[in-house]
Amino acid sequence: MTQQRFGLIGAKLGHSLSPEIHAKLGTYRYDLIELSEEEVGPFLTSGDFQGLNVTIPYKKTVIPYCTELTPRAKAIGSVNTLVRLPDGGLLGDNTDYAGFLWMVERSGLSVAGKKCLVLGSGGASLTVRAVLSDLGAGEIVVISRSGPDNYGNLDKHADARLIVNTTPVGMFPNCNASPLETLDIFPELEGVLDIVYNPAHTDLMQMAMRRGLPAVNGLGMLVTQAKVAAERFLGHDIPDSAIDGILSDLTLAFANIVLIGMPGSGKTTVGKRIAEKLHRRFVDTDELVIRNDGRQIPKIFAEDGEPFFRGLETAVIEKLSHEHGLVIATGGGAVMRERNRELLRRNGIIFWLDRPVEDLPSYGRPLSQSRGVEAIFAEREPVYRAFADRVIECRTVRGAVSQILGEQS
Repeated sequence: MTQQRFGLIGAKLGHSLSPEIHAKLGTYRYDLIELSEEEVGPFLTSGDFQGLNVTIPYKKTVIPYCTELTPRAKAIGSVNTLVRLPDGGLLGDNTDYAGFLWMVERSGLSVAGKKCLVLGSGGASLTVRAVLSDLGAGEIVVISRSGPDNYGNLDKHADARLIVNTTPVGMFPNCNASPLETLDIFPELEGVLDIVYNPAHTDLMQMAMRRGLPAVNGLGMLVTQAKVAAERFLGHDIPDSAIDGILSDLTLAFANIVLIGMPGSGKTTVGKRIAEKLHRRFVDTDELVIRNDGRQIPKIFAEDGEPFFRGLETAVIEKLSHEHGLVIATGGGAVMRERNRELLRRNGIIFWLDRPVEDLPSYGRPLSQSRGVEAIFAEREPVYRAFADRVIECRTVRGAVSQILGEQS
């Protein structure tokens, strides 16, 4: 019997997590199928498949090739799931609706009666607007590059309570981009939802996080819509508990484990042990600086000064911020730069190795020798504490490793 074939069609799919998600939902074959706009029609009319997911930019493109639409897909005007009918035709459905509904509910944000800004006007935007409307949003404003509500007149909407990004701006590999330059013009803002999931914390999300506001990425939406699509593919229900299990697995596999703390706190030793146990790649930002520059850190400080070293350090962290599944040991002062914190947060879970000051060595460490360990710790401790997701009492290497692996399980 020929194995049933399913997959995802879109313009650029190189970094999609959909195959990993569907592998956890069923045993069917699931392919990534990159198509140009001219190739979509011929593929749909002659393609050898039983079901497909559809992503940017073809959620509207596929509609004319459907012989039937579900009521939800018809009402929204966007299709992200196709299923082969018994007569050979295609049923178009919108499972993104369930995904975004899950995203809103999991965020804990209240939508009813609130003004919501939706960034972007594509297929995903249509779905988001449908969910917000059904949840009783007070006003839904679509922000696009042109038209009456655009990125040049956002001050008209300073009373917005929720912002939803439905554009790919900020998505890997263009992580330094953001659809908005600032959130300061929205004093009443209560949260941000970004359907981008790579990186895990976009620049837009981090703007909200710095204000202490809820910010949720699109990974849960992706998993939820995939679960509903798989139910369509397979013809039977899948327990909702599968969503949390898959999301937890992907989040941990996706995230970098980032170790911060004072020089001599054990970041390198602890990091190597964790990487070995988890079969991950270990990187030390200080070692990468040394490798790239060709000089030891004391010599860099002596010859070019600390600002020059910090520039080299940020360049290293910038490259690492695009990667996933690493164990990263940072230099003791790396997190004192806000830019470095933003970069490390992109795909990182942050662990502060808090070793007693009296146990910290200073030999071979320029700043520790010149300023004193106690003075440096007093300056950095508030930043370590505020930035860390977890505080690890680092009295022994074995104890620190056990604490971190316990948090990961």
